[in-house]
Amino acid sequence: MRSRIRRHLGPLLGVTSPSSLMHIRAVKGASTSAKVEIPIGFAPRQYAILLLHVAAEIEHSLLVQYLYAAYSLGGADVPEADRERVAQWREVILGIAKEEMGHLMTVQNLLHCLGAPLNLNREDYPWDSDFYPFPFQLEPLTPLSLAKYIYIEAPSPEEWTGDEADAIRALVEDKIGVERLHRVGALYDQLQALFEQPDLISDANFDGATFPFQVNWDEWGRGYKGGVSGNATNGIAPETPDILLLQITSRTDALNAIKAISSQGEANPTASDDASSHFARFLKIYRHFPKDKKSPALTRPLAVNPVATSVPDVVSDASACSVITHPHARIWAELFNLRYEMLLLCLAHTFKYPSNILVDRQNTPRGLLIHSTFGEMYNLGAIAGILVRTPLSSDSGPLRAGPPFQMPFSLELPSRLADIWRQHADLLTASQSIIEALLVSPTDDAERRYLVSLGEADRQIGETIHSILNDRSIARPLQHQY
Repeated sequence: MRSRIRRHLGPLLGVTSPSSLMHIRAVKGASTSAKVEIPIGFAPRQYAILLLHVAAEIEHSLLVQYLYAAYSLGGADVPEADRERVAQWREVILGIAKEEMGHLMTVQNLLHCLGAPLNLNREDYPWDSDFYPFPFQLEPLTPLSLAKYIYIEAPSPEEWTGDEADAIRALVEDKIGVERLHRVGALYDQLQALFEQPDLISDANFDGATFPFQVNWDEWGRGYKGGVSGNATNGIAPETPDILLLQITSRTDALNAIKAISSQGEANPTASDDASSHFARFLKIYRHFPKDKKSPALTRPLAVNPVATSVPDVVSDASACSVITHPHARIWAELFNLRYEMLLLCLAHTFKYPSNILVDRQNTPRGLLIHSTFGEMYNLGAIAGILVRTPLSSDSGPLRAGPPFQMPFSLELPSRLADIWRQHADLLTASQSIIEALLVSPTDDAERRYLVSLGEADRQIGETIHSILNDRSIARPLQHQY
């Protein structure tokens, strides 16, 4: 994927191409300092779609890296005096991950409104890139990983200044390399500059008929206003912003969404302890996170880049991965990857059906998909909770496996709706075989209860899918009004 898009992103990376090979469109009167440069062979709308695809992959990548960091916090080794604040940090980072999910889905709405293919993809690890924030890596939370998150979520160097800013930038640039680091805001500046120009992206490019098919707050918000949901320790400040689930029908909507996403990441350059951006919240944790290696461990000893495969050639650099070989952990890791695939399939499939705001959302195909999406989010958290306690291998000592977050071989949807539902049914069948394998392996009572409950939930969803497949009028979405 990256080899197919990196060649078009010279302007975004600050690489100037010969003028004979580049259409250079200076931005007049734009609110950003970015200059729009459209590579040869691209229409402006195409280039906007390319940048939105990059944005989607960045949001997806950050989402899973933040989840892994949050899952690493805690464990039996955390001193009693530190457990409350560690639990609060975990909730804060999980909250940021939820907001990244909102960014990811808002970008899908932007793509949908432009009549573009959706993109829920991302590169698998290990990999590096010339234009992503930093090399993708699933790792426990450390001072360095926190500094990385601060660096890429930070406002511009002109806005965030001082000794603390200089020290964090120096740490990250020394350990990662300045050429491998990029602020996320640079991409959104480019998108804002592009969408501000009617001569580049015309009003006719925005299709309001996609509005009912987009993700919306009423169906997806689920009480996440101000971080209220998932805040058992009250570690998330009441002024924490809402998850962004913005629908797009016009240029104004598109610009508002782009600015809101960028602001939620890097606003509050003063970074006071009560500021609410991702940047400020990560910085607050960093200020209190132990820097001394002799300090008590506040995180579990999770593997870096765990993979549920024993075939070294499956990944581009096997030495950068931690292969899960413990028999019990390996099966759980395979189940985690499968449920991750099921989550992504549900998300993509949702856009095939119109909103259920005025009807019982669980008794329509879209309602089933939304309900299943939240169910898979719960499943990923539950299985991750098992994997962070399970050894990486039989001789790995204290090292735990961790959730692998490996991407499926494809996220392409079949062209026919009935075949998409068959794909759901196939994944449920595959999941059942893994559940059965786990039930006959050494499993504690809590894990067994979860597996039995999961199998029953899958059975019920499978019956509903069977009913949908037997009623083609239900499987058919309402048509766009073109």
